[in-house]
Amino acid sequence: MSLSTDYLLRTGAFDYKCEKLPEEPLERMAMAGKRYLEEKRTKRERLVSGSDDFTVHLWEPMTSKKALCKMVGHQQLVNDVRFSPDQMYIASGSFDKSVRLWDGLTGKYLAAFRGHVGAVYQIAWSADSRLLLSASKDSTLKVWEIRTRKQKGDLPGHADEVFTADWSPDGAR
Repeated sequence: MSLSTDYLLRTGAFDYKCEKLPEEPLERMAMAGKRYLEEKRTKRERLVSGSDDFTVHLWEPMTSKKALCKMVGHQQLVNDVRFSPDQMYIASGSFDKSVRLWDGLTGKYLAAFRGHVGAVYQIAWSADSRLLLSASKDSTLKVWEIRTRKQKGDLPGHADEVFTADWSPDGAR
């Protein structure tokens, strides 16, 4: 399950386009609150959920208890779902060894990323929403480029399954 504002809530005052963060914690809190309120003012908060029935559902929980749409295509249970930081896309990772890309507003299917030979456990977006990372049972991480819908890189080296991975929000750590 993922909220459309997850990335914003996780990064707080940090914005990858911003040169420098305020030094004072209270200033950072105020900046984070301002970013969140601006996001809520301009966009409706959405929720996406993945299930062991192989489906993904898109919701607007503040306006309806009924799903906006049901997204189908995975052949096995869905392990992870994430909105891109810009909220334009939704990605889903599954035991069927694929990552699927969906439109973040409509839920329309856009592409499937294939290349893993084991279940996909987790996915993570880069701060600028250009790249998607997938962690898999096959002991690899794969980097997918959203613009071209192709694999950009393969990060082997783990001795066993890779259960989790994430990007540094500022790319410096």
